[in-house]
Amino acid sequence: MTYAADTDPLCYPGTTVLRNLLGIESQDELDEFELALFLTRADEPLPAGNLDYAHYLELHRHLFQDVYDWAGELRTIRIGKGGNWFAYPEYIDVEMQRVFRKLGDPDALANLDADAFAALMAHILAELNAVHPFREGNGRTQLTLLAMLAEHAGFTFDANVLERDRVMQAMIDSFAGDETPLASLIRDIIA
Repeated sequence: MTYAADTDPLCYPGTTVLRNLLGIESQDELDEFELALFLTRADEPLPAGNLDYAHYLELHRHLFQDVYDWAGELRTIRIGKGGNWFAYPEYIDVEMQRVFRKLGDPDALANLDADAFAALMAHILAELNAVHPFREGNGRTQLTLLAMLAEHAGFTFDANVLERDRVMQAMIDSFAGDETPLASLIRDIIA
């Protein structure tokens, strides 16, 4: 699904293709290279941090640094998908601070059973998705954070459960206010 956006200075003129460090002006080609470079960076040791807001920005920068010079920076334009708009840029910073306050101390996650962890993470991911702080790469950064938080809490993370259609539908449902499918997905991932 393509993003809807206000006039975007990050895109090549007359296109919806994001300007990138590779100089690629074809969306299909950019998608292919972006995925390959993301997977390479995701296989590397991820940046150490406190699993907080600042660390989240650093994760995005790490994962997308080879593709976008703005990796790790908050978006500055309004964007949406499927007729739904994400947080307006002027509210992103405040909303991100709020979400990470809700997450609380990552060390406390080890005290949760799998169901409670899945419910909390579904809420946090739903909130992060609604804010959508980056111009691109939000879902992959969310799932990377989830994997790190699961490991930090002592759970396993089975990436084989991540079926694209199921993840997308769970995120769409959570945007509409139903976090149950997302919690179920997370519970399956950490089982």
